[in-house]
Amino acid sequence: MLNQPEFPSPERPIAATIAVVIREAQVLLVRRANPPDAGRWGFPGGKIEPGEPLAQAAVRELMEETGVSAEALRVATAVDAFDRDTDGSVRRHFVLIAVVCRWTHGEPVAADDALDARWFPIRDLDTSELALSLDVAEVARQAADLLTEAQP
Repeated sequence: MLNQPEFPSPERPIAATIAVVIREAQVLLVRRANPPDAGRWGFPGGKIEPGEPLAQAAVRELMEETGVSAEALRVATAVDAFDRDTDGSVRRHFVLIAVVCRWTHGEPVAADDALDARWFPIRDLDTSELALSLDVAEVARQAADLLTEAQP
């Protein structure tokens, strides 16, 4: 077997999903334990396994990190996340595909690579003192708008 580097080449982005779960005007966030954005609040998510559909990856990662179950509805957007060395060079580049999900059951319990997991009012994300990952507030608003449009 070939020796694999600790980190994949920064020349190729890594595809990952994030589960944007909305429940009663609140969004589920986790405080990340690992780079990128260790210590910051963001959406549950992770790398897509080979052959795994986006919706399945988002729901799987959501369950692994929080114990929450949800129904994946649709892709909303994609954002970049960079894991940088101390000198600022890119170690890893992730393309995070945001999958809007409707909560079905469960209360969040931090697991896997999450330090904490909680529901937050979407309206408070811009004004809160939370250390949010880039684009979290905007992606949460987009997801809430998509869910509102989808309701009869």
